Amino acid sequence: MHLVLVLCLAALAACDYSEDKEVKAPQLDHPDPGTERVAELLRCTKSVWRIPEQYLVVLREGTRDSHVQRTVSTLRAQAARRGHAIHIMHTYSGVFHGFLIKMSSEVLPMALKLPHVAYIEEDSSIFAQGIPWNLERIIQTKHETGKYTPPNDGAQVTVFLLDTSVQTNHREIEGKVMVTDFNSMPEEDGVRVHRQASQCDSHGTHIAGVLSGRDSGVARGVSVNTVRVLNCQGRGTVSGALAGLEYIRASLQAQPVSPVIILLPFVGGFSRTLNTACREMVHSGAVLIAAAGNYQDDACMYSPASEPEVITVGASNAADQPLSSGTTGTNLGRCVDVFAPGDDIISASSDCPTCFTTKSGTSQAAAHVAGIAAVLLNAYPSASPAEVLQLLRYHAVQRVINPDSLPPEHYLTTPDMVAALPTSAATGEKLLCRSVWSKRSGVGSFDTAVARCRHGEEMFSCSSYSPNGVHAGERIEIRDGQKVCEAHHGIGGQGVYAIARCCTGSRVKCHASASLHVGIDAECSSQEFQLTGCSSHYIRSQDVAQPSWPLHSNRKACPAGEGGTSHAFCCHAPNLECHLIEHHQSEFTKQVEVSCEDSWTLTGCNAVSHGSVTHAAYTRGNTCVIQMFGGDKGAAAIAICCRYRPLDQQSNNNHEQNT
Repeated sequence: MHLVLVLCLAALAACDYSEDKEVKAPQLDHPDPGTERVAELLRCTKSVWRIPEQYLVVLREGTRDSHVQRTVSTLRAQAARRGHAIHIMHTYSGVFHGFLIKMSSEVLPMALKLPHVAYIEEDSSIFAQGIPWNLERIIQTKHETGKYTPPNDGAQVTVFLLDTSVQTNHREIEGKVMVTDFNSMPEEDGVRVHRQASQCDSHGTHIAGVLSGRDSGVARGVSVNTVRVLNCQGRGTVSGALAGLEYIRASLQAQPVSPVIILLPFVGGFSRTLNTACREMVHSGAVLIAAAGNYQDDACMYSPASEPEVITVGASNAADQPLSSGTTGTNLGRCVDVFAPGDDIISASSDCPTCFTTKSGTSQAAAHVAGIAAVLLNAYPSASPAEVLQLLRYHAVQRVINPDSLPPEHYLTTPDMVAALPTSAATGEKLLCRSVWSKRSGVGSFDTAVARCRHGEEMFSCSSYSPNGVHAGERIEIRDGQKVCEAHHGIGGQGVYAIARCCTGSRVKCHASASLHVGIDAECSSQEFQLTGCSSHYIRSQDVAQPSWPLHSNRKACPAGEGGTSHAFCCHAPNLECHLIEHHQSEFTKQVEVSCEDSWTLTGCNAVSHGSVTHAAYTRGNTCVIQMFGGDKGAAAIAICCRYRPLDQQSNNNHEQNT
């Protein structure tokens, strides 16, 4: 039933004909001597929907079945005398008298002159109406049934698609796709490879349709430039992809355009070179979006999916669960940034200019996110790649994935969100944050794990997580001019994750203030700065980190426990304000949660205990989650929540100051 639903696509090919072409059928009287009557030829106004050499021959009003047979016999004889054959596909005798015929253009003039023919209409395609499930899924606002209504069509955005060749005359993408002169792909495998256009264009045509198709596309106004790096079997090389990125870079330098999205609907094995090239393209201002891969594996094992600066997309099904089909399915893990529809996606087929087909995979999911990103960039053309990722996650549908569908090793690190279009144009500035997980450390005494923010993000806090709650805390290091969150394994632990809380915002600047000595609090030096997070680190790996309550009054500080040091994250931006929320453990719970209020954003998450209980803290969306591993009571979850002060409150404050 699901497949039947998605096959209901596209605009109904109701071919309208202008009134001046309306034909009034003549009477069955013989025509005047010396005159030759020629019937009207009608064609569908949508040229790509026409079916070549296939015609509906409609006889004049008042004819009978015998006239149909006589007309067919006459036309067959005339065509044969000139060396042509015709094929009668169907005859009609109900609502009208006539027949469906397959004939060449040379025979057509003969048919138009037959005495009983009223007019001839070239056959054309029609299409069922409805929104496929994937487009229905990404619309969060109320909309007219059967109509896809995004906030805008992404017309200001240019997309470079690295893929196979594309069938540019398909009705979905005709006039929307420009084929560049770049080709870099290997020869096809096998000695007998048929390079039919329908085979070579298959993947690229489908992806271009999902991105910008007239009826199946997410962003129907974007300009798509194809860069061919995959052969007819859908295979390419790392070197070819690198050459494609070089080509795009040179093109943008020769003729700058902005905003730009580069869509990478492919994966290969981990490649440092490919990741580096992608990172450089992002730093130049382009938004790169890549498929996570279809191997039911860790996306961090593949490129370009593993590059942190690339927006990596996993595939979800109609139930908002990770795509899984037999031995294949979406890749998962910390390198995935967001999920998007990728199961049974209806789009353009390269089999013919009016054909559609369904395909599944993370390539289709990445095309959805590229379309949504185009809609966002059309509304916010100056948004940086980091801001585009934050906006994608902010507008996504949150906490819909069933945890039982994820392998244990990816349960906490896989994002629990499915991409969706924005509901409306945002008013005012929003503080947007996300959590970046490191890979899990080893279990050696001095093993560490490191998490970094993307280029263009500020680190608002740094925390660590151990599956059994045993770790030695975390601290901030500066490496290559960038802050990194470094988590330390503790004796008896099971490895540790570092978790950086990374945020975007206008003119926000943050620094980490460290304890001057062991046991000395770290605090923000100026009241102009807001405390956005606290970290603590214990010098000896056998010590277990037990943070104390952050102070958020006149003295904004992070207390250091006995034998440890602390870091206070201090951030300043116009109208930035923060406060603490705490929630205490009830008598029998092993987990404590506290969430920031609407319009506030979680920037820091800490677990605090008065006893010897071990604990682990992490964030899920805008919620701080604490897990308990001991029997003591008195533990609490502490959330630091921040926001940019709303415009109306800013106006009130300014008025009070003026008075």
